[in-house]
This record gives sequence, C-alpha cells and structure tokens, in this order.
Amino acid sequence: MATASPITQQVRSSVTLPPTPESQIHSDSDFDISDVEDCLIFNRNGACTTFKSLFQHQKAIIIFVRNFLCYTCKEYVEDLSRIPQEVLSNADVRLVVIGQSCSSHIEAFCLLTGYRHEIYVDPERHIYKKLGLRRGETYTDTATPSPHVKSSLLVGSMKSMWRAMTSPAFDFQGDPLQLGGAFIIGPGPIVHFAHYDNNRFNHTPINCLLELAGVQKVDFNKR
Repeated sequence: MATASPITQQVRSSVTLPPTPESQIHSDSDFDISDVEDCLIFNRNGACTTFKSLFQHQKAIIIFVRNFLCYTCKEYVEDLSRIPQEVLSNADVRLVVIGQSCSSHIEAFCLLTGYRHEIYVDPERHIYKKLGLRRGETYTDTATPSPHVKSSLLVGSMKSMWRAMTSPAFDFQGDPLQLGGAFIIGPGPIVHFAHYDNNRFNHTPINCLLELAGVQKVDFNKR
C-alpha cells in the first residue's frame, strides 16, 4: 500500500467556521487516507476493528480527542453526549470519538461525560501520526474560544490533575502533548471535512460538524 502524505489542510465547505490558523482550503480530491484505512482501533472491551469500518458504508463524524484526562476534551465530549441518537439515525450518520489511551480507560470516561455514542482508542497513535495530527500547542490573538469549554484554564487544569491522581493507575491516559481534530468521512474513503486542532481549545463547534454532515443541529444553550 502506498504511503500517503499527512493531511494538513482543511476541506472546502459552505458552512462558516471559526478562523483556523495554518489551515487552507482545497478540494476533496487532494485527500488520500488509504494509509490509515487498515489501522486498528479498539473498543471498551479491547476488541479491535479497522479504521475504515467506521466510514466504509456510512458517513461518519470522527473526532480525535487530546486525552481522556484533558478537561477541554471532557467538556467537549459532554456536549457530544447531548446529541440525540435519533437525529444521527435520521441522517444516516455515525458519531465516533477516538482517544489515544488504552481501552481500559474508555468506560470511566463515558461514565464521567455521559457519552453513549461510539468510542474507540488508538493507543499507539498510529492514526494520529499518519494523519498528521499535531503535537504541541500554538495560540493566536484571533483565536475563537470554544463554545463547549466552560471551565477556566486554572480550574480545568486542577480538575484534570485531580482525576489523574485519584485514578486507579496514575497516568495521563495518552500523550499530553498530542492534539486532536475532527473529520467527516464516507461513505467510502471520501473526506468531506478535516480540521486539525492547534491547541486544546481549538475544537470545531459541534453544530458546524452536524450541519456539514447533514444532521439536525442541537441547542447546547438548553441545560
């Protein structure tokens, strides 16, 4: 299988997205994800499947998170959990979160966030690396705050450290320098949208992802 270059640009869309530093717009045909299709991901029971199984027959919103201890990821996934399954089913779209810890951490993270949709891990970060997801954070003065992060940097960091200290096995549940991103792929190896986080706050707003995937938007202001 030929080696594909890491994807480093953002796919064209008609939806207005927040400014994304170092992103460019180009056509879908420039993307080649053949190098990651057969990479393995693991569910909460440790059973594996291929990455391509997520989008082979159905469109999928796939979100790579920084790590399960990261408070910004926790709060982002908490809002993902508020998406009703029926709106995804009506649009024939899968919602998938992928982390970089071992599979034994999935259950606790789902209990913490209330997340009930699909979730897997890429513990060796093979897909993260091959897709070119960034390590290390960059910030700009024009960055738009994530609408899904509610805690301040100080309070959120303290919460993350406390969770690490009180977990059964003290670890960061993944590389703390690794960043995530969001993709809309399928059916088949067609990438409709790709976003690479520049820092822990640089998530794509969830309603932007839903709109791009043809899914009914959710009112996250209702609590």
